[in-house]
Amino acid sequence: MRLTTITVSAETKELLEKVKGDETWDEFLRRVALDMLRERREKVRRRLGELLELGYEDVRVRGWAREY
Repeated sequence: MRLTTITVSAETKELLEKVKGDETWDEFLRRVALDMLRERREKVRRRLGELLELGYEDVRVRGWAREY
């Protein structure tokens, strides 16, 4: 495994250390990133579900309105 360095301010590191607990930095950052991706995917799924419930005309009008 290749290792790298990520530069953050001392304040940010202090804040992150409070939530990190006993995890290694690698475990912690991986978990945070995976949680964020999971949340984003769920948000997109919900939005797609809403769009699928709309009729074709509603979606077309909303797309047109967004352009202008």
